[in-house]
Amino acid sequence: MKAIRVHQFGPPSVMKLEEVPDPRRQDLQTQAVVRVRAAGVNPVDTYVRAGSYGVQLPMPFIPGSELAGEVIEGPDEWLGQRVFALGTTGPRLTGCYAELAVCNTTDLHVLPDAYSFSQGAAVPVSYGTAWRALFDRGHAQPGQTVLVHGASGGVGTAAAQLASSRGCRVYGTASTDKGKKLAIQCGCIEVLDHKSPGYIDDLMALTQGRGFDLVIEMLASTNLDHDLDLVASGGTIVVVGSRGRIEIDPRKTMAKECNVTGVALWAGGPTALARAFAGISASLKTGSIQPIVGVELPLSTADKAHDLVMQEGSFGKIVLLT
Repeated sequence: MKAIRVHQFGPPSVMKLEEVPDPRRQDLQTQAVVRVRAAGVNPVDTYVRAGSYGVQLPMPFIPGSELAGEVIEGPDEWLGQRVFALGTTGPRLTGCYAELAVCNTTDLHVLPDAYSFSQGAAVPVSYGTAWRALFDRGHAQPGQTVLVHGASGGVGTAAAQLASSRGCRVYGTASTDKGKKLAIQCGCIEVLDHKSPGYIDDLMALTQGRGFDLVIEMLASTNLDHDLDLVASGGTIVVVGSRGRIEIDPRKTMAKECNVTGVALWAGGPTALARAFAGISASLKTGSIQPIVGVELPLSTADKAHDLVMQEGSFGKIVLLT
């Protein structure tokens, strides 16, 4: 099969398209081989590739941790099934920037026919992270006011859809007109440009000065101190992403008795993941969520995908097609 492999940590150019042996199942009862049709691209993939994520992988390795495709080998109940999956990267199994990947059947989820493989590849990390941020860590409830920073990106569009479908009043930020329109389509009532002067005051005005019950933060290294101004008394800020350190005024947390917490998709363990994907699968069956694919690229251009995923103003999900 063809696959992207990394022989040494470094810039995107270290990823090479190579011909490699087909992966094999180690356990015929609990694993499956998936014909990968689309693989999702995430910022964490770039950290792993660069060697800055703190995970030591055996060289060479195939990057990627989410996919959509068809089961071509595995237990009878999965054969021929359209699926999306999370958890193929690194020494556990095989990465998904490839034509074939081995997955544990516990990580497979049915992809309804109404969704494309690209949409399926956009589900695991973005929707899994958004679900855990909203409901596991943020304890979002119907009727609450939610702010999604970066509402036009992969996790942002997922969070807007999931929160609005659960009865939350959702607002967002985005830096482009295209991104604003997309966030509105995903359920945001109003979307402001987080680069505009005075946007903090404008956001507060949307809540009549009360603030937001829940803030979903994609770039804490830039926004966290501002989020402490935006969150309501007793509210919660959930940090989904950050690219560095930030200085904040702790007194802001005291005055509002607010909560600042973080989320990482895998950190909750198998039980939290199972709970999240049960909810996401139910939403896919009813059609209440629609994964947004911003860019589709061939597998051979994984380096370009890694450049794009780190740029500001992201729009939906970036996927690699095999």
